[in-house]
Amino acid sequence: MLVGALLLAACSKQSAPLYLPEGENYPQTLSEWGMLKLGGGHLQPVAEVTPYDLNTPLFTDYAHKMRTVWMPAGEAANYGEEHFDFPVGTVLSKTFYYPRDEKGQLRLNSQDDRDANTGLALDRVHLVETRILLKQKSGWVALPYVWDEKQQEAHLELAGDSQSLSLLDDQGKALAVNYEVPDANQCAGCHEESHGQGINPLGPKARHLNKDLVYSEGSANQLQHWQQKGLLKGLPAELAGVPQNALWGHPRPGESLEMQARSYLDANCAHCHNPKGPARTSGLMLNLATATGIHSGLCKQPVAAGKGSGDRLVDIHPGKPDESVLIYRVESTDPSVMMPELGRSAVHHEGVDVLTRWIASLDGGC
Repeated sequence: MLVGALLLAACSKQSAPLYLPEGENYPQTLSEWGMLKLGGGHLQPVAEVTPYDLNTPLFTDYAHKMRTVWMPAGEAANYGEEHFDFPVGTVLSKTFYYPRDEKGQLRLNSQDDRDANTGLALDRVHLVETRILLKQKSGWVALPYVWDEKQQEAHLELAGDSQSLSLLDDQGKALAVNYEVPDANQCAGCHEESHGQGINPLGPKARHLNKDLVYSEGSANQLQHWQQKGLLKGLPAELAGVPQNALWGHPRPGESLEMQARSYLDANCAHCHNPKGPARTSGLMLNLATATGIHSGLCKQPVAAGKGSGDRLVDIHPGKPDESVLIYRVESTDPSVMMPELGRSAVHHEGVDVLTRWIASLDGGC
């Protein structure tokens, strides 16, 4: 009992959020950042840190994610439709975890485990990693922290990590995943949207954040909440003019199947497949700003051939998902074929289902 009390007392000693505008003396432990706190059997953001969520999130082997943002006192991000201009010192955190049942078994479900008042209950989740994105004077820096077996601390692992996990679905069927924590350099594989221009945050964009979230003081639109807290400047007066991705897993009234599918591609593929991204030479643009047509894959011949295309002739064949390269690649777990190339070892069946139904609904031929 005394040891437990000492651990709780140690966890309750929380340092202030760390301002690190320059230099490479990065904390070796997550607690040194002062962004999250452990106490009372929970992990939650400190008072100065703001949680956020995304409309359509990136799929990462069914992991759940708790996201937070912190900016230096008196500083705010400048609104931009494609990117926010965050102030130097901004820290974004993303904690990856899986739900656990009373037997300690990791579960595969979509239930939101975060409580607006208490955060994550440690007896009901398994923490895997927390990624830190830090805005310094020289640009953004990505730092991966891996949680220890005792679930009491996460340690900086610049070389990344690999964990073999087993997830149970609601029918008791097991899914094996080889969870990969990327090394610091691999982060650029997704976050470097323009070659040689450094990395940028992918999640906190207007179209991803434009949704309601339950805070400790009640529910509010995230963009307006950031503005009211002094974290965001330049937000349009009318939210009707702000783009909005589909609400993944819980479609809004009137939200089309095409919007769900295009939002999924935007979140999972467009960090590379955009006019300035690493995959721009493929000619396949999967960002929402690209109109549905040949540039977004309809009847477009793929750059890859043979194994890379599954011998299918076009990226998206209207009405025929089984003849579409896109479906072939998102259904694959072969590293030489699958898309996205990083961040998953399992097939996201729910995502594939949405894409398949959308392509099947398209009229016309090639």
